[in-house]
Amino acid sequence: MPTVAKGDGMRGLAVFISDIRNCKSKEAEQKRINKELANIRSKFKGDKTLDGYNKKKYVCKLLFIFLLGHDIDFGHMEAVNLLSSNKYTEKQIGYLFISVLVNTNSDLIRLIIQSIKNDLMSRNPVHICLALQCIANIGSKEMAEALAPEIPKLIVSGEIIDTVKQSACLCLLRLFRTSPDTVPPGEWTQRVVHLLNDQHLGVVTAATSLIHTLAQKTPEDFKQCVSLAISRLSRIVTSSYTDLQDYTYYFVPAPWLSVKLLRLLQVYPPPEDPAARGRLNECLETILNKAQEPPKSKKVQHSNAKNAVLFEAINLIIHHDTEPNLLVRACNQLGQFLQHRETNLRYLALESMCLLASSEFSHEAVKKHMDTVITALKTERDVSVRQRAVDLLYGMCDKSNAEEIVAEMLAYLETADYSIREEMVLKVAILAEKYAVDYTWYVDTILNLIRIAGDYVSDEVWFRVIQIVINRDDVQGYAAKVVFEALQAPACHENMVKVGGYILGEFGNLIAGDQRSSPMVQFQLLHSKYHLCSAPTRGLLLSTYIKFINLFPEIKGQLQDVLRNNNNLQNADAELQQRAIEYLQLSTVASQDVLATVLEEMPPFPERESSILAKLKKKKPNVSDIEVVKEGKKSSNPPTLNNSAANTPDATPVSAPVPVMAAAPVAAPAPVQSASDDLLGLSAGPAVSAPVTNNIAAPAGGGGLLVDVFDTPAAQNNVSTSLAPQAEDNFFNLPTGDSGPSGDVSTDEVDGRFAIKNNGVLFENDLLQIGVKAEYKGNLGRLGLFYGNKTSYPFQFFTPTVSCPGDLSSAMNVQAKPLDVNTVEGGAQVQQMINVECISDFLEAPILSIKFSYSGSMQQINLMLPVMLNKFFEPVEMDATTFFSRWKQLNSPGQEEQKIFKASFPIEGDTSRTKLLGFGFGLLDGVDPNPDNFVGAGIIKAQSSQVGCLLRLEPNMQAQMYRLTLRTSKESVTKRLADILLKLF
Repeated sequence: MPTVAKGDGMRGLAVFISDIRNCKSKEAEQKRINKELANIRSKFKGDKTLDGYNKKKYVCKLLFIFLLGHDIDFGHMEAVNLLSSNKYTEKQIGYLFISVLVNTNSDLIRLIIQSIKNDLMSRNPVHICLALQCIANIGSKEMAEALAPEIPKLIVSGEIIDTVKQSACLCLLRLFRTSPDTVPPGEWTQRVVHLLNDQHLGVVTAATSLIHTLAQKTPEDFKQCVSLAISRLSRIVTSSYTDLQDYTYYFVPAPWLSVKLLRLLQVYPPPEDPAARGRLNECLETILNKAQEPPKSKKVQHSNAKNAVLFEAINLIIHHDTEPNLLVRACNQLGQFLQHRETNLRYLALESMCLLASSEFSHEAVKKHMDTVITALKTERDVSVRQRAVDLLYGMCDKSNAEEIVAEMLAYLETADYSIREEMVLKVAILAEKYAVDYTWYVDTILNLIRIAGDYVSDEVWFRVIQIVINRDDVQGYAAKVVFEALQAPACHENMVKVGGYILGEFGNLIAGDQRSSPMVQFQLLHSKYHLCSAPTRGLLLSTYIKFINLFPEIKGQLQDVLRNNNNLQNADAELQQRAIEYLQLSTVASQDVLATVLEEMPPFPERESSILAKLKKKKPNVSDIEVVKEGKKSSNPPTLNNSAANTPDATPVSAPVPVMAAAPVAAPAPVQSASDDLLGLSAGPAVSAPVTNNIAAPAGGGGLLVDVFDTPAAQNNVSTSLAPQAEDNFFNLPTGDSGPSGDVSTDEVDGRFAIKNNGVLFENDLLQIGVKAEYKGNLGRLGLFYGNKTSYPFQFFTPTVSCPGDLSSAMNVQAKPLDVNTVEGGAQVQQMINVECISDFLEAPILSIKFSYSGSMQQINLMLPVMLNKFFEPVEMDATTFFSRWKQLNSPGQEEQKIFKASFPIEGDTSRTKLLGFGFGLLDGVDPNPDNFVGAGIIKAQSSQVGCLLRLEPNMQAQMYRLTLRTSKESVTKRLADILLKLF
């Protein structure tokens, strides 16, 4: 770089900077800046003979003012004039000002381009480098089109010094990334490859970066670089750190260049020339050997540089996948990192071993580390490392270790982070199906999966288990037995109810001989879950009931009573109403022979590939593609349960056929949804069809109505799920109605619909649908809100805000993540995350206020968020003595609330029990002398205090009434909980 001449220190600039630093206030600084701007403006306008030094000084002042955060709207032309100066300092300041302040759309760009062209043709290398740096900094498309043909000439010229070549390579790389089509192909592409042999390692490093990027687009044009890259890599690897002193970093010779060369070689297949391949293998072996050597320095920079080269070498070994010895050595080296104290190394080791697991040469070597990986899954603090451990277990799984790996993943799933649960569920389902040799084990695994993580079990998973059970006669009886036992749990997930309803409807007769699972017991068990399910699941249960009429004629009367119930015949949901009416008519009019024909068992489904793997690929293609690689390379893999072909990305998903019956009665088709109704629906993209029961389609969507709040956003993954109209509005058979474009949802309505569930449709009208999915732990909660535009026109200025009115602001801390966009396109959906912390007990709920413009008119919707006091409830177990002791202690005025009220719903013991468990109470069996009564205990968890709660609920079956007695240590809590409980019963 040229030396700065004496007098170029710009004393005026130094004085100005000193004045700014000495300002005591913002106003003083602004005043001094305004004064200086006025002075500079007058100089530029009035003094036509301003010399280069003063122009440079004033342009520097403008640049400094801009960096302080003030706008600069003049001086650009003076900066362009500085480019024509022959003095280095003036030209440098001109380029600096242009790089920082000139917009790519500025009218001055053409003048700047001409000045840059003049400097590129200059014989002064300093001027050329300044021009190249300016091009790389601005990098506009117009500049790329005008200057890209000039830069390759500098790269291949024999008269240009190394520094200019290095800058030219990086400048061309910047232009290629900005606008690939503007970089012209030509003879230079063949000549630039030979820069890999240049003596100057800086030029080699820059050229390698350029060639790597260009070769990814047109590999054929640069295939000659393979042998040159191997040769250069060999010289670096075999040299000592003293041979490359200028490019040695903490005793590692040229680590950055080594990494770039290894990445360049990954663009191409293994070299065909035996000599080149042998030389490359020697380089890789040397790198692996050096990894085993004692470190030459204890500093972290040394290990980072050394490991960077090692991991890139392992990536190249995996990419080639032709040398068994190298693959096994790489696996063993990575295995040593699995227990390293550095978290980043453990993460990278797990990630690389996921790829090694897909190779037939190293798969067995990877399996040896299974115990270490399982330990990492259980003990790692970093969730990203645990996620890579899950990926590796999935990749190393085969027939020999499938049961052990699936068992470990199921055990971990109970405490797994919410962010990885859905992915784990898909992987467990895939492994259970792919490697099951015993179908009973497969059924047990999937039912366990639903029990542990029911919220994350997608429709594809439970559709698939039903298809397999129907296709396998030897597992049908066992499936009916275990699903019947699973339904007896007090708290049963809705997906379990779907599976149970479908399987018992088809094969319940196989276990009806046992008095413990008689037809009436099966019916009562299923019907006890009916009132707690969403509308699609109720529709499936109604289909089960009509199947029961065929299977068990002895309980036909009880089943018809259910179908005849006003809650079904007059249900607000058209689908449920239609099913109830048509099924009742079918059971009344049709003869037993006709019923037997229409309601016979489902025929086997066509044997096709499972769609669960396709769903996993959509969610995480970089990991799930391991399955495809393994199928292509390992012919010894055991077949899937349905003996399907190898999993391929374009495989056809399973669909459920509808058999054509000779004497088919009036069917109950699912309602046709419009495009706006299918806001989150399954109609877009490939998906598994819902299983059907003899021309009676089970409504899709079930328990997975909303896109998973902890999943990657649908807008990024193009994954959507079904939402039937008003699917969750009838959860308690409470009429909600449709609101207009602007409307409110009251606290009573939110309490009734969301007291014992966390997922559902919070609000819906003709324009907007809002779904919610939430989870709570201790005094913390997290809600995901999904805003769906049901129209074909965009919502402009879409702004949701969350507020805590009155005293709620001190009792609750609510943090809402702002939306990334303020426009919701027609038919699109956006999501918002909200974190909630309970500080103390509260009565009201946070208010969600949504404002947006639709067709030019502003809309506003105010809603109560479904955040109730019982959401922070934790159940408590205690014996009778402790209960009555605490019950007597809570006898102060206001601590007890007693209500006697008429039951809003039919009194059923199992239903009441499920509601209380869902509310958050721990039920204490055997405490109350009357077995029909319910006694419960729990604690409200808040940051500042904990409030103990005791409950006694006494149902009167004959009078259809309840007596509710609630005692807590705080009067306001007692009244609030009592009010919520009244809406449930």
